[in-house]
Amino acid sequence: MTSVASIKKWVSTGSPWVWLSAGMVSLNLVMVFGLLALIALRGLGHFWPAEVAVFELEQANGETSQLLGTIVDEEQVTAQRVRDTGVEVPAEMILVSRYLIKVGNRDITGADFIWINELEIKGVSKPKDALVLEREEWGNFYGFLSGVSQDGGEVNTENSWQQLSDSLARKNDLNDDIEQIEKHDIGEINYAMERLRLKERGLELEGITEEAAFAKIKEQRAALQTDYEVLSDNLGEKYLQINRDKAVVTTVSGETREIKMSDIVRAFRPNDMNVAEKTAHYIAKVWEFVADDPREANTEGGVYPAIFGTVLLVLSMSVFVTPFGVIAAIYLREYAHQGLLTRVIRIAVNNLAGVPSVVYGVFGLGFFVYFLGGNIDRLFFPEALPAPTFGTPGLLWSSLTLAILTVPVVIVSTEEGLTRIPRSIREGSLALGATKAETLWRTVLPMATPAMMTGLILSVARAAGEVAPLMMVGVVKLAPSLPMDGNFPYMHLDRKFMHLGFHIYDVGFQSPNVEAARPLVYATALLLILIIVALNIAAIRIRNQLREKYSAGDG
Repeated sequence: MTSVASIKKWVSTGSPWVWLSAGMVSLNLVMVFGLLALIALRGLGHFWPAEVAVFELEQANGETSQLLGTIVDEEQVTAQRVRDTGVEVPAEMILVSRYLIKVGNRDITGADFIWINELEIKGVSKPKDALVLEREEWGNFYGFLSGVSQDGGEVNTENSWQQLSDSLARKNDLNDDIEQIEKHDIGEINYAMERLRLKERGLELEGITEEAAFAKIKEQRAALQTDYEVLSDNLGEKYLQINRDKAVVTTVSGETREIKMSDIVRAFRPNDMNVAEKTAHYIAKVWEFVADDPREANTEGGVYPAIFGTVLLVLSMSVFVTPFGVIAAIYLREYAHQGLLTRVIRIAVNNLAGVPSVVYGVFGLGFFVYFLGGNIDRLFFPEALPAPTFGTPGLLWSSLTLAILTVPVVIVSTEEGLTRIPRSIREGSLALGATKAETLWRTVLPMATPAMMTGLILSVARAAGEVAPLMMVGVVKLAPSLPMDGNFPYMHLDRKFMHLGFHIYDVGFQSPNVEAARPLVYATALLLILIIVALNIAAIRIRNQLREKYSAGDG
């Protein structure tokens, strides 16, 4: 009885519920950090240069073969499942290990990955000269370097590794020059030519036929055409230089191939690299992932356009949602009559937060893109029709759609902040002679800014991960141009863009090479989480500073 009474007394103090809450919070933290650790391990581990091995395999007919590649996964299957494939399995074995080998050479074998079981493996070796070539197309090549043909000459087999390194360095320099010419110099000329075309079309629509009105346009177009021809000739010469060198390589089965140096992104011998060299390679790969454009149907290369698009989308969405949500909250709390209609509006705002995001995408497509964008094109861009300018999905409509999606959060948070401000502060300001608008602008709103920032933080956290509405109003698999560049007006809100959330969906579910894309799904997901955390931390710091500045205790 004493113990029962003690337990009841302990329960009445509330301590069990405190411990239970602490335990649940700790469990949630462990699960969250465990998930992040799993994503980081699966994603970032992909960039480490794994060793390449030669597997001696014994076939069912008794013949032997060799396989060159890297072990990327391992699992255990039942012995009966292996027997069903025609492989003899000892009777005492219950489970058989099998390995997923990345063998590359998709242009030769047709597949990047092959499963083999432990019973097929008769020997494993790791030759120092095993070569891995990362290519612009067809994935990795695994084999051995036979020689290098430079400037179209004969194949030189002496000191071939150094020659390959030198040729790659020259190729990378030429690649930088080609990228500068194609994306920047010629890109600017094409943009200027298009502006001239639209200007000329605009004069035609206005009914202007005088030759003098078109003379300056023709003169500018001729100058641009001259510059284009010079750049085009220079570009052709660069391409001739970049295609002169070739690497002669041999597969583990003895097949010889010639690979143009322009098709090679990186060459390395993982079995012959020390820890420092592997670390340098790892850092270079991570930087490539963060700073380069994607290639190979988004399964290779980087995600920089997606990072840029995600951050720019969130920032532009914040510009739209914050003033709109704050103004709506101010009206509902400070000016609207607190009657039935106001209560109905608040209920509607709360219900909007529960509407599926894809519904907002349909609304954005119909109202923003087709109706609003179409009318903008007819009024302000008739010279570009029938090609749409704003009457097509783009960054502006994506930002507005996400702003409509997240505005209920900002309204509710701002209203709660305004409610918590004591009535005495308003009355004191009015008693000192301030008008209601001055009281609101100089006293109430500064004190409510932490609540506004809280709403912004919640809206950013939700909007950054949304994918379904963006698929309808602007996001694409691959955007040829960033929404911001050096051409006037610098920020092009009409352009389509890439997004990390859609990139995860595309690589994870639409990729033709699932095994190659899987690590990039983890890496991109980790990157998206880090960006959201960084944006939230920045907003939280601003909120805390505003809270300290405008707290009631500061007078």
